[in-house]
Amino acid sequence: MKNVWLTRALQRVEGEYLARMGLSLPLASIALVVAADLIAGRDHFLTPGIVVAPPLAAITVTWRKTLFIGVLGLFVQAALAPYDGITDIPDHDVFFGQAFAYALVTLFSVYIAWRRETGAKAFTAIASVAEAAQHALMRPPDPRVGTVRLAVRYVSAADAAQIGGDLYAVIDTPHGVRALIGDVRGKGLAAVQTSAVVLGAFREAAFDEGGLDTVARRVDTSVGRHVTTGDFITALFAQFDKPGSVELLHYGHVAPLRVTRDGAVETLDPAEPWVPLGLADLVPGGPTAWRVPMRPGDVLVLCTDGVIEARSPLDNTFYPLGERVGPLVAGAGRDLDAAVERVYEDLLRHAGGSLSDDVVLLLLSPQPEALPAHPQDPPLVGDPI
Repeated sequence: MKNVWLTRALQRVEGEYLARMGLSLPLASIALVVAADLIAGRDHFLTPGIVVAPPLAAITVTWRKTLFIGVLGLFVQAALAPYDGITDIPDHDVFFGQAFAYALVTLFSVYIAWRRETGAKAFTAIASVAEAAQHALMRPPDPRVGTVRLAVRYVSAADAAQIGGDLYAVIDTPHGVRALIGDVRGKGLAAVQTSAVVLGAFREAAFDEGGLDTVARRVDTSVGRHVTTGDFITALFAQFDKPGSVELLHYGHVAPLRVTRDGAVETLDPAEPWVPLGLADLVPGGPTAWRVPMRPGDVLVLCTDGVIEARSPLDNTFYPLGERVGPLVAGAGRDLDAAVERVYEDLLRHAGGSLSDDVVLLLLSPQPEALPAHPQDPPLVGDPI
């Protein structure tokens, strides 16, 4: 949500600046033309240069103020006409033609200013609705959910929408803390609708089902039942239900990373990668959950492909998350918010300050308190399944 607040803050600053300083530019242009005309003398007719004032007003102030600038400019030209040797204004063809052209420019400038104001109001309305939709779909979690501390950074590449096809959820359930991160293939409204289906199904199944694999199957079933656009969703499920480890289930998503207290980074590749949600009918069987050690102070780093596929404008290389994340996250302790901001700022620097895809960065760190035991724990990596 920080990107939404930043956008709103910049809009307020811009609005206040235009309200206080917006008229200075067109007024300065009028004053400059008047001064030049007076300095040039009676045999130089420079007042037609005032025609630049209404267009300048159109891009800086409201349509009413633009109209005021236009009328003011016309009066200034009429006032300077005798100085420039135009004594019979109503019958002077040159002045009349100039005034007619100036009036057309003023009317067009007023229209442009009105359209700009209308567009700004529409953008504000869209941003407000999008912010409410983001709250409804991906409710910002608390810094601590159950016995897991977390921090998240969600950024949509569609600035006006503030939401996209990436999704996440972290829930405290009777079976432990369960997390989901996913990425919908596609963009726009269809991707948002698919995200709503996935998140709704996960929030229900996470409380009802005893095993992480059955949670994922219910989500996959809901996708097959309700998503008719042909979209599929890469996803990764995580469950903190046992001290010292985390259970993971892979559906074609970016592999998670584990960062230890001393900064060592390990990519947690699944032993048997699986197809994304929505494609289960194409292959027999199902994915196999696996369990990896997760000690207090370790951080589980989950992300969407918008992170690892962010390219540098200098050498066109992808963002090396595995190489950068260790020192940025190591020793974060209870201040995961600062850690996720460091990673995001480093990502932005690599990408040249802007991102072309939606991004979710989710950091999860179990705390030393006892976790409920799961009755059917998959073995740790390296143990027979």
